[in-house]
Amino acid sequence: MNATADTTLVGAGTFAVLGTDGGVSGRRGTSPDGLFHRDARHLSRWALTVDGAAPAVLVPSSGEASALCVLTPPGTRDEPAAYTVFREQAVAAGVLTECLRLVNNRPAPSTAVLSLIADADFADQFELRSDKRRYEKAGAVRTALAHAEGVTFTYERSEWLSRTAVCASPAPVSVEPSDAQATAHQLDWHLELPAHGAAELLLTVTAYAHGAPAPALVGSPAEAVAEHGALTSAFTSTPLPLPADAPEGLAAACARGLSDLAALRVPATGPDGERVCVPAAGVPWFLTLFGRDSLFTSLFALPYRPELAEGTLRALAATQGTEYDTGRGEQPGRIVHEIRHGELAHFRQVPYGRYYGSVDATPLFLVLLESYTEATGDRELATRLELQARAAVTWMFRDGGLDDGGYLVYSPDPQGLVNQNWKDSDGAVCFLDGTQAEGPIAVAEAQGYAYDALVRTARLARSLWDDATYADRLESAAADLRARFLRDFWMPGPDFPALALDGAGRQVDSLASDAGHLLWSGILDERHAQRVGRRLLEDDFFSGWAIRTLASGQPGYHPLSYHRGTSWPHDNAVILLGLARCGLRDETRTVALGLLEASAHHGHRLPEVMAGYSRAQHPRPVPYPHSCSPQAWAAATPLAVLTALRTARPAEVGPPAPRARP
Repeated sequence: MNATADTTLVGAGTFAVLGTDGGVSGRRGTSPDGLFHRDARHLSRWALTVDGAAPAVLVPSSGEASALCVLTPPGTRDEPAAYTVFREQAVAAGVLTECLRLVNNRPAPSTAVLSLIADADFADQFELRSDKRRYEKAGAVRTALAHAEGVTFTYERSEWLSRTAVCASPAPVSVEPSDAQATAHQLDWHLELPAHGAAELLLTVTAYAHGAPAPALVGSPAEAVAEHGALTSAFTSTPLPLPADAPEGLAAACARGLSDLAALRVPATGPDGERVCVPAAGVPWFLTLFGRDSLFTSLFALPYRPELAEGTLRALAATQGTEYDTGRGEQPGRIVHEIRHGELAHFRQVPYGRYYGSVDATPLFLVLLESYTEATGDRELATRLELQARAAVTWMFRDGGLDDGGYLVYSPDPQGLVNQNWKDSDGAVCFLDGTQAEGPIAVAEAQGYAYDALVRTARLARSLWDDATYADRLESAAADLRARFLRDFWMPGPDFPALALDGAGRQVDSLASDAGHLLWSGILDERHAQRVGRRLLEDDFFSGWAIRTLASGQPGYHPLSYHRGTSWPHDNAVILLGLARCGLRDETRTVALGLLEASAHHGHRLPEVMAGYSRAQHPRPVPYPHSCSPQAWAAATPLAVLTALRTARPAEVGPPAPRARP
């Protein structure tokens, strides 16, 4: 199967990656296929044959709420295929359901032998994405038990227990072990087909994940599609306030983004045990709560879908750090970076079960809390989360580094993330010559978020918590941070902010897109902000589609590097909101149009990341080979584009104006 032609179905915390024929081969690496639920692959083999042969693809699998494909057994022009197979598949929470409709193309009754090989390897997603590392699983046992309706696969390791049940109607005539793999089984049916008639087979694959409630029963793809529609219609149907002069493609990009955001919502728990829905980061690797990703997604969507922000704030408050645990980076008041439910996280073979390795999720939590309060007028949530907000502020001063060195800093985690800002790949925070900075590292954009968080939390303290003394303290700290940031980060030569300060206080002198986030947060005065904004639109930064993460021409630049030359829509969304805030209307529109044109080349769905090649080099945006799709903050980017176009104000001389709210 061609990975580029896969169909991805996603909804309610479950996703399936299916080949052009609707099958699953058990691939590993950067593009695994299968049925995934709670960080594990619950279906790793799904191979159909008719009369002993794999059918050819007439119409490849495609679709949004469900996947549809048309298959045919071997035939020739003079002896066309005896049957045509119409295959529909859909996902619901923990379930893949499928309807196979076999049509007899001949004028005489016939009996078709239909076979399906199924297997479940229960591979953890961290196993699948790792090219080199192998994880010990002492005592792990995989078994398969045939029964009248199909087969159930089971995985046990110590207290860990997961199952996958394959059930069919009508029941198979036989279920036998397959020679292909240890637990793989072949299910066979003898389907009686009238002359020019048809027969249907319904299949259900149910994932029973360890520690999770049993999924609700879903009997057919039609039921799964109806469930999906019921969950998403209210979220997607409320009209957006599109301006009369909206550029071409904005409406389509926003509609596609809302549809993806609806599908990417996953269940979580709030601080009082209440059930909430939050935007997961993306498919295939990140269908779970991510602090930074969920916060930015919620910020972009806030003016239009504030319920995402409310759910995100509640879920992150419930998982806020309460103790010191160096193995996962937990500290009191720190907002979580990543939540995982898989086997390797459970046994702490990876630190990501509840991992706190993020320098920016904590200030962004405070930014979203005040933004939500102002945008909605809901004072109850910020009152309910006062203790969590104060704990987050305390973390910024104590463990975050504001008290010690004056900046938010992180130290590389040898067991987790070397870099703990949004550019979290190895080597992403680099000097001009391409060498990685050594910590403790103070990245530029995190200081902007910290400044904004202090200003906004002061507002909450003054207006909601009746604590003027606390507000005064935070406002004073914000002013001090703003003054020393310009002194320490601004590079006179390139007339641009440094990407970071390293552990020795040296300026990390790469020219990077992180500087654009400073326009959004307000830590730069308007004169410096406008200089940064205009610089980001020069050719070495702006590809014609979007602003690159690293300006081209520098030794560290590579157009296919994850964070050192590619372009990220969400990064551009933050920059866009900053451009609008500081009055750079032409620049705002230029970046907005580039993103929308790139979106149009991807079916109006922005990818997580694009290669850094310019439009002069290629007339279409070049894909990044390992991009997630759909991906939440990319899906929410068109909403930020809409906000930036609606709120961009004229440039003016004088002190900074109030920021344009995301």
